[in-house]
Amino acid sequence: MGHPGAEVVVLLEGRSDVAAVRNLLADGDLAAQRHRVELVDMGGVTNVRSRLDELADRRPAARVLGLCDAADTRFVVRALTAHGLPVEAAADLPAVGFHVCEADLEEELIRALGVDRVLAVLDRHDLRERFETFRQQPAWQGRPVSAQLRRFAGVASGRKELLAGALAAALTPDRVPGPLRRLLDDLRAALDDAG
Repeated sequence: MGHPGAEVVVLLEGRSDVAAVRNLLADGDLAAQRHRVELVDMGGVTNVRSRLDELADRRPAARVLGLCDAADTRFVVRALTAHGLPVEAAADLPAVGFHVCEADLEEELIRALGVDRVLAVLDRHDLRERFETFRQQPAWQGRPVSAQLRRFAGVASGRKELLAGALAAALTPDRVPGPLRRLLDDLRAALDDAG
């Protein structure tokens, strides 16, 4: 794990989550404090316990926050419970700084921006034509555009990371999805507490 001096560590499922949170930290009041925060790509949520173990051994004073998908909360609950935190169910996660996306981060970003804004992001990254081709596949015809966009983000290597970062960068402060907004609020509070 890098940034040994970081006072706050944010555990994230993968590279796309890191890209999104990194872009949200790049603007606004948290930009100047970015050096105090480490964003950790866990390489999958099932690694949450091993990451917590590493942090407990190497950086016991660091405040640990996180983000996960609703379907994966059981892994996070078990890991946090094993580390002595008062967590019994997914509903307890926000109280200890872990926030839950309904389906996944991409779905949260797509819903927050709306289809038209997401399509504009695809245009800026020269992906609109590929998306339109993807939509013509029989398995995806007739499905909601938001579902098509979510699947499209994950079908090519590197695209999920690219789009998560780009979609997060396209957000205005009033459109930041709830789980990300609450994570950023907890991050601000943790940095204030650390001095």
